[in-house]
Amino acid sequence: ALHLVPVGVAGELHIAGDGLARGYLNRNDLTEQKFIPDPFSSNPAARMYKTGDMVRWLPDGNIEYLGRIDDQVKIRGFRIEIGEIDTVLQQSELVQQAVVVAKDDGNGNKRLVSYIVPNSLFTKEAMVAYLRSKLPDYMIPVLWVNMASLPLNINGKIDKKALPEPDATDLLSNQYVAPRNELETRLAEIWKEILAVERVGINDNFFELGGHSLLVMRLIASIRRELKVELAISAFFELPTIEELANYIKVNQSNAQQELENYDTIKL
Repeated sequence: ALHLVPVGVAGELHIAGDGLARGYLNRNDLTEQKFIPDPFSSNPAARMYKTGDMVRWLPDGNIEYLGRIDDQVKIRGFRIEIGEIDTVLQQSELVQQAVVVAKDDGNGNKRLVSYIVPNSLFTKEAMVAYLRSKLPDYMIPVLWVNMASLPLNINGKIDKKALPEPDATDLLSNQYVAPRNELETRLAEIWKEILAVERVGINDNFFELGGHSLLVMRLIASIRRELKVELAISAFFELPTIEELANYIKVNQSNAQQELENYDTIKL
């Protein structure tokens, strides 16, 4: 909105002054879009260049680069600066290189995927714990792709378009354990459809696979329709694996059946 922001607050970097270029060569349309009137100058002809870079002042007067404005994404209702996650990742001693991108999960939702060149000390658990000490949960990547090196473009920058598509099946943090009975099998089928993944084990965490509160609502509706079971939203946050959820359903169904038998006995 062309207002200065306080120290520590992210904003778009604009450049002005005597050294500013006159515009883009033979690109009048782009020049008009990027070289805008400078509201901070007393000269009405002064211009200011919109860089498209997200930065913030640090208390010591330095400017910290956070990423590109076109890297902004909306995840679970939160607007996120992906460059801010990149910065925190690269400050960790667990990785040599890292970049985060937002990928479509197949259901019209975005999920954060981190591509990393790990150091010898890297583990997913240690990395997630580090990020949680620096960032809110909705900014923690749900998928991690280990690479020997990150692809670069001709300018020496990370080429995000050349990054491979993640395979959620290969990136699960738990060893795969197949469903053991009909209930677990049917729950796994529902999860695969909702989360758009190829395989789900009974110990895999719904939220680590990219689940969130909006998908929980769809899950409740599918379980109600397919299994004729009514579940509270809180159950999914307390029981995020198929094994835990299946046990919860079996116990509650058993209790409900016992209550019905007791009622019939009293009635007789």
